[in-house]
Amino acid sequence: MINYIVWDVKPQIADLGFIELRWYSLLFLLGFVFSYYILSKVFKKEGLSIELLDKLTFYVVISTIIGARFGHCLFYEPEVYLKNPLKIILPFEGRIGHDFHFTGYQGLASHGGALGILIGLYLYSRKFKRPYLWVLDRVTMVTALAGSLIRLGNLFNSEIVGNPTTLPWGVKFVRLAPVNVPVEQIIPLHPAQVYESICYLIIFFILISIYFKQYPDLKPGLITGLFFVLVFAARFFIEFVKQDQVDFEEGMALNMGQLLSIPFILTGFILIFRRITNKRTESRVN
Repeated sequence: MINYIVWDVKPQIADLGFIELRWYSLLFLLGFVFSYYILSKVFKKEGLSIELLDKLTFYVVISTIIGARFGHCLFYEPEVYLKNPLKIILPFEGRIGHDFHFTGYQGLASHGGALGILIGLYLYSRKFKRPYLWVLDRVTMVTALAGSLIRLGNLFNSEIVGNPTTLPWGVKFVRLAPVNVPVEQIIPLHPAQVYESICYLIIFFILISIYFKQYPDLKPGLITGLFFVLVFAARFFIEFVKQDQVDFEEGMALNMGQLLSIPFILTGFILIFRRITNKRTESRVN
C-alpha cells in the first residue's frame, strides 16, 4: 500500500528569463476572478449595478495585497524589513545589469490580508454609502474560496508544510529536502496547506448556501461572524500540525498564527451573538 505521497512539482509554470509565471500567482488571481463572478450573481440578485461591484473589487484587491504584504513583514520578519523597508514594496532585488532578479511578493500573511480587507471595506462603505456589515457579508463569503485557492498555491510552492507524520496521506516534499537525498530518506509531512484549502472550500459552500437560503431575510453580520469563527478556528487547530514559519515561534505554547486568530474568532462570536439576540428581540416585539 502507498503510505506517502511524493510531491516534486515546480512552482513555476514558465520561466521567461526576466520574470517567472508561477502557480501561486495564477491561483491567487483565480481567487479574485471566481470571487468577482460569484459576486456579480449576488449583485444582480439584489438589483445592484456591476459598476458598484467593480469599485468593490478594486478596493478588495488593493487592500488584500497591501495588508497581506505588510502583515508578513511586521508579524513574521520585522527585523529583516525594518532594516531595509524598501523590500516591503519592491518585487525585485539587485541592480539592473548586475544581479537584478524579479522576486515577486513571496511573503504574504493571511491575517494581514484580513486586516487589510477590513480597513479597505470600511473605506469603501464610507465612500459609496453602503452599510459596513452588508459589505463585509458579501465579501467574506467569497473570501473563503479565494483562501482555498491561495493555499493550493502554497502547495505548489512547497511551503506552509506540517510536522512529520506516518499517516498514509503524508507528503514527501522533495524540493524542501537537501540536494541528492533519496526519496526513501525524505520524511513525510502533514500537507497542512491542503488541510486549510479543504476547510476553506467547505466553509465557502456553507456561507454561500446560507446566503441564498436566507436572503433577503439574512441578518447583517451573520455571514461575517460565521466566516471569522469557522475560518480562523480551522486555522487555529491546523497550526498544531504545522511547522513553525519563523524561528522565534519555537518553544511558544501558541504560535503567531494562533495568537492572531484568537481576536478574529472572538469577534466572530460577538457578531453571531448579536445577530441571534437581535432576532429574538424582534420576535418578542412582533
